Amino acid sequence: MKKAVVDALEDIKALDITVLDVSKLTSITSCMIIASATSTRHAKSLAHNVQVKLRENGIAPTGVEGEQEGEWVLVDLGDIVVHIMLQNTRDYYNLEQLWGAAEGRRLTLAGKQPAA
Repeated sequence: MKKAVVDALEDIKALDITVLDVSKLTSITSCMIIASATSTRHAKSLAHNVQVKLRENGIAPTGVEGEQEGEWVLVDLGDIVVHIMLQNTRDYYNLEQLWGAAEGRRLTLAGKQPAA
């Protein structure tokens, strides 16, 4: 499922995709995928593409938040929570630092190095 989400984000040119394993830090989810969008329209398109691609694989999101505004769109897939943010929003909330204990457990998908 992680690869399907990352592929859906890459299809529409998401920036700085980061995959964090947070399974040892919270019981809410096991993985967070964070990506940047260039505009609110781009963020909405990314979130829509993630939903479409996952539905094609038989997985429906548990919930979607922030889609109307588009500054920070959250797609809850249960075991995976996807955060799509404008860069200034991402810089402000800095989820990577918030979940800093997960830094050492960033995942590599398809041989690609995670974003720094």
